[in-house]
Amino acid sequence: MKSATFRFYAELNDFLPKERRSRDVPFAFDVSPSVKDVIESFGVPHTEVDVILVDGLSVDFAHRIGNGDRVGVYPVFETFDVSPLVRLRPQPLRVTRFVLDGHLGRLARLLRIAGFDTLYNPAFSKEELVRASRDEERLLLTRDVGLLKRSELTRAYYIRSTERQDQLEEVVDRFDLRRQLRPFTRCPRCNGRLERAARADIEHLVEHGTLSSFDDFWRCDSCGQPYWKGAHQEGLNRLLERLARRDEI
Repeated sequence: MKSATFRFYAELNDFLPKERRSRDVPFAFDVSPSVKDVIESFGVPHTEVDVILVDGLSVDFAHRIGNGDRVGVYPVFETFDVSPLVRLRPQPLRVTRFVLDGHLGRLARLLRIAGFDTLYNPAFSKEELVRASRDEERLLLTRDVGLLKRSELTRAYYIRSTERQDQLEEVVDRFDLRRQLRPFTRCPRCNGRLERAARADIEHLVEHGTLSSFDDFWRCDSCGQPYWKGAHQEGLNRLLERLARRDEI
């Protein structure tokens, strides 16, 4: 029986049981497996991994593990220059766009309010989610670890938080999206773009009291839904302003 030693770093430990976190973990085998297969056998999705070092040398997912190998597995690097190493993810998307699984509807709404192109349909199958991520170059957000292990996926992320505002902050922080925030430019309901609307264009769609209480209106260019700055606006503004200022702290 052959063996190798694995160590997972930083947030990759989120996928491991406590007894395996931030320490050397042995892996026994007969026939040399690919490093990707071993990593996912530990429960870590390949979409979360950016760099793999085997005995100090950078390798790709197809590399075969040998007897006595020491393997370091690293998450996406946001601040360090790792250009000499084999990056296992595609280059970052020029404009970040998302597709979310059916369990993240509240996060989808907040991402749209923040101005991000966000595809969401609770009826999407796993195959449709993967296809949208691959064909439309969208970052898949999910809390389904099994989905992240699909070999066709290259752009995906496991959401750690369970509260929607925390989830939004997690995504913005993780992918450094503050400069891409464009609040109140997309329809929370359908993802269409919001455009200024004259009072006469939406008066048949809203209550008379709303017309008399507000001066500024917007309308979705896709579904036609009207919007105005209602009572909920103040709370949303505080959330988005806090996100925009986090890099100044």
